[in-house]
Amino acid sequence: MAHDPLLARARELWLEMAGVPMAFPADGGVDVAISARSLLCPPGWVGIVALGDAAIVTVPSDSWAGIVRKVLHGLPVELLTDPDRLRAVLPMAEVLGPAGLAYLAECDFQPAGLDSVDVVRGEHPDLATLLASVPANDADECGLVDITSQAFVVRRGDHAVAAAGYRRWPGLVAHICVLTEPNQRGRGLARAVASVAVADALANHLLPQWRARPDPSRRVARALGFRQLGAQLSIRIGT
Repeated sequence: MAHDPLLARARELWLEMAGVPMAFPADGGVDVAISARSLLCPPGWVGIVALGDAAIVTVPSDSWAGIVRKVLHGLPVELLTDPDRLRAVLPMAEVLGPAGLAYLAECDFQPAGLDSVDVVRGEHPDLATLLASVPANDADECGLVDITSQAFVVRRGDHAVAAAGYRRWPGLVAHICVLTEPNQRGRGLARAVASVAVADALANHLLPQWRARPDPSRRVARALGFRQLGAQLSIRIGT
């Protein structure tokens, strides 16, 4: 495909995360490598990252490398992160994802100014209260507990109802994390706090990354100017 600077930078991140030398094939397709140190997935799992018309896949050991390589080389790239399609060709015991991978070029940023946003420390009690107010899977999905930036919050009364921040990833990437209290969703608060977090990341010369499974989260990303470039899937192969 024609050179796309945003795509190239996103691919550089995931190649570093793979933990071994590999590449997104220039002519499309998939590259499979053995990597016990891969950060594409949990330890011992198979990690798949598709970006543009190519993908990289890491397997934890050579015991499954041959079959994974054979099976995935026969699939179109757009199906490599489709759990239903993979179940037909691999003995999948567990799956995480797929999660969309979206990135933002500074020239495409569409900032929001919907609310007054406060800045607090990443370990501020407001964040703990907000995280405790949502279901456990929402708290895990948002990643807010792991941010390395300051937190950007919107308050209603004396407590935070929405917050965002980011975690520094390799390759000068800012992984954006956002959470809104359930009864405050649909009011533009996620976009408001995420906008400030993204602006802070850009000011620090970082590449904003938005990784999400839920459609509402993906819509927030699109509203801010993020462009979805691919997806990530992790699978644990059974016996």
